[in-house]
This record gives sequence, C-alpha cells and structure tokens, in this order.
Amino acid sequence: MSDPVFVCYDFNIEPAIPGCEILIAQLSQLGFDSFQEHENGISAYVDSKISSEIDLKDIQILNSEEFKISFEITSVEKQNWNIKWESNFEPIYVDNICCVRAPFHPKSDYKYDLVIEPKMSFGTGHHETTSMMISFILANEFTNSYVCDIGSGTGVLAILAEQRGANKIDAIDIDNWCYLNSLENIERNNSKNINVYEGEVEKLKNLRYDSIFANINLNVLLNDISTYAKMLNKNGVLYLSGFYKKDINKIEQEAKNSSLKLIETKQKNDWVSLKLSKVNN
Repeated sequence: MSDPVFVCYDFNIEPAIPGCEILIAQLSQLGFDSFQEHENGISAYVDSKISSEIDLKDIQILNSEEFKISFEITSVEKQNWNIKWESNFEPIYVDNICCVRAPFHPKSDYKYDLVIEPKMSFGTGHHETTSMMISFILANEFTNSYVCDIGSGTGVLAILAEQRGANKIDAIDIDNWCYLNSLENIERNNSKNINVYEGEVEKLKNLRYDSIFANINLNVLLNDISTYAKMLNKNGVLYLSGFYKKDINKIEQEAKNSSLKLIETKQKNDWVSLKLSKVNN
C-alpha cells in the first residue's frame, strides 16, 4: 500500500447554503483542488505537502459567527477523484416529471431531463432546498415570462425555468466558478434564453421580473427581500429557500414589510421553501 499523499478535511456546515460555496471558494485559494458535497457539508482534499503549510486561521468563514462549522482531518491515498465522484453522484428525480443527472448518466425518459455537472457549484438537486425550488417551478406557470435566478449556482433553476416556458432569464451569482459553471451547463442543455451575470444582485436591481428565485441563506434573504420586491412586476412572484422552518416567521415579517404575501410553503426535513406574491396597493 502506498503512502497517503492527500489530506481530507471533512467539514460539517450549518447552514449549508451558502456555507459550502463560501468555504469551497476560500479553500481553493489555499490550494485545495478537489471537493465532494455530502449530507452535512463538504469533504475537501489537498496535497499533503500543501496541507503542512496551511493555517486554518486564514479560512475566514471558520471565524464567522453566521456559520456553525466543525471538521475532521484524515490522510487518504491518491485516487481517481473523477471516478469516486461519479460513483457517489446519483440522478435526482422530482415530482415524477423531472430528472437532474450528470453527463455520464444515461438519458432519462422524464419530461424534463436536466444535465448538470456541478464541479464546485451548489445546485445539483440533492439538497432539500434545490429540490423544493425545482418542485415549485414544475408546479407553476412560466410561459412567456421574465425570470431572475439569484444565487444561481449551477444554473439548474434557470435552465428548468426556460424549459417550463420562460422566454427570458437572468441568472446571477457572486462566485466566478458558479458563473463559469452556469455557462457550461446552459450550453450542455441547449438553453438559448439565459443571460448569466457575475456579481451582487444590485447589478440587476433596475430590471423588473415576473418571477424571482433566491435559494441562498437566511441572512442574505432578510437583507435583500426589499430589493427583490422592487424588482418584481405587478403580481410578480418570489420563490425563496435556503433556511429552516423555524425561520419562516422572520422571512414572512420582512416580506410583509416589502408588500409581499406568503402564498405557499414547502418543507423537506427541516428545510423550507416559500412562494410569495407581490401585493399591489
């Protein structure tokens, strides 16, 4: 048996969104080059030679009060990370009508067959919040509508919205790898009506949408709900996720302050997604 040449940092993160994305970005800057999402967070791999020089104090998110993060460190043997990832990545099926699968999976016979390669981006459908947002998109009307996907990750929600009839979609994420990954997945799914942006939501604040998706986290949502409300057309609809059931009241109160009314709630384990409608006075 050969000597271990990689070190695995196994992180448990709460909340996972956007904790996983932020942590991956900061670890990448320190030399980590392989990541795997799991139920409670991520496993991050780095060459043992680099690991010996890493100071965890340089990882900003580990010092943030907004996240609860724990981790274990183990040594592992070198292996084919692609093969390992493929062996652990299963297709996701939502509402018996939508399949989210990787490029190496065979084509499904579902009406909506989405091919998503996540790389380091969040949004494969495996997490409860993403699957609930997919379920909302499947259950609602988007024909000839203008849609915005905020915190778009892999672009999966924007891609599905186009397949559901939206004729113009803007997808935006603050992270460069999400921006690039979205472009790849959009091309992979032959999407034609999606514009992808890198940056904060303020970049799009002067535009007006029929529907907005925001699958992010509690603090960002509470801070930005008023902006989302202003970006909605008359009778526009806002779909939110990335927080727990216990936080619904906080979201609903902030929504009321921005003339948004809660229409429907979905729950999966302790995670929730909300559908809100703009109240026009």
